[in-house]
Amino acid sequence: MKKKVVIVGGGFAGLHAARVLGNRRDVEVTLIDRKNYHLFQPLLYQVAMAALGEGDIAAPLRNMLADYGNITVFKGLVTNVDLETKTLTTDFGEVSYDYLVLACGVQHHYFGNNDWEEFAPGLKNLAQATEIRRRVMDAYEAAERTSNPVERKKLLTFVIVGGGPTGVELAGSIGEMSRYTLSRFYKHIDPKLTRIFIVEAAERILGAFDPDLSSRATRELEKLGVQVWTSSGVSAVDANGVQIGRERIEAATVLWAAGVQAQEIGKTMGVETDRIGRIVVEPDMSIPGHPEVFVGGDQACFTHQTGTPLPGLAPVALQQGKYIGRAILSDLKGKPRKPFSYFNKGQMATIGRNKAIVEFKGLKFDGAPAWFTWIIVHILYLTSFKHRVFVLMQWAWSYFTLAHGARLIVNKEWRFYGSNRKGHTDE
Repeated sequence: MKKKVVIVGGGFAGLHAARVLGNRRDVEVTLIDRKNYHLFQPLLYQVAMAALGEGDIAAPLRNMLADYGNITVFKGLVTNVDLETKTLTTDFGEVSYDYLVLACGVQHHYFGNNDWEEFAPGLKNLAQATEIRRRVMDAYEAAERTSNPVERKKLLTFVIVGGGPTGVELAGSIGEMSRYTLSRFYKHIDPKLTRIFIVEAAERILGAFDPDLSSRATRELEKLGVQVWTSSGVSAVDANGVQIGRERIEAATVLWAAGVQAQEIGKTMGVETDRIGRIVVEPDMSIPGHPEVFVGGDQACFTHQTGTPLPGLAPVALQQGKYIGRAILSDLKGKPRKPFSYFNKGQMATIGRNKAIVEFKGLKFDGAPAWFTWIIVHILYLTSFKHRVFVLMQWAWSYFTLAHGARLIVNKEWRFYGSNRKGHTDE
């Protein structure tokens, strides 16, 4: 009799677990995701900055798994997990399982101030990326129109809260776009005068990297006009900027890259979670007391290898997904599971054209060699040959022309009839 494996989440962990189990006669796999596509999150900031299009970093899950006859994909939302009856409650009914793989990922964390999200969007999905792109480009368009110097200064001020890789990459992209791309297209403003702030609560940005690399990244950002404020906790965010203790930065655009928390489903299951809601797992990635339930990717708190949780990186999720798939196959063969062991492939962050930092097993370097290493690694990790070719061509074009892709402003309002807009509409 076939074993029913249900995978919740089509990110790196869920996708690779499914692929390991694909085309097995003894397994029936159901993958459920609230989206119908797999997203290559490491390049999401490039969609937000108009360097890449949405289709360059996302692909339909059904297409990616079409060659596996034993895998069914559902677009849906899981609202509850009953560990005793081995059933999931979804928005399309109940689903039973023999094995369950939870790989739901994380969402942004505003540290109890969820009302800040309206003024400072995070960057975890395509909708947020296009919203950030809209806000950034709208700020330049509004600055081009206004004759008020105070208003123009505010419009050309961008604040990124959080100095991790995402915050650094966003700040570097805005700096490069302002200096080398947009300055050619606006007649009444000088985008080179754009002010960009990274506000980080810790003592330095890129805290997971070696301090020397962090310092080099700070210097490169400053060359792009980015001001780095460390040891600076944000106390308020509103439509007009951010409050940092007694100081205030007036800004039309604030972006959030400061913290994450796991999806809430883990807290509803009655299992142990860490301070940001990740589910604490055993050495074989299973939940204590439930060897048939695995957790992978950003949703898992795995501390057995280093004593601290593994970072929320794509290589971690990818390796865990493959491991979970193989662990299920070992069970079916009657073989004991081996503990999960993460092979650390290092970490990297890009700052801009010819600017990046790389750290791998004591090897540290920056500049153009690091930037080309970053490009090669990300091209290899893209999920299809088509995406690799398209992204490489787009990057090559941008490199030699200093241009960004389609800087399209797509507003939220989609209605033509029934909207409150007056006058002509061209959307």
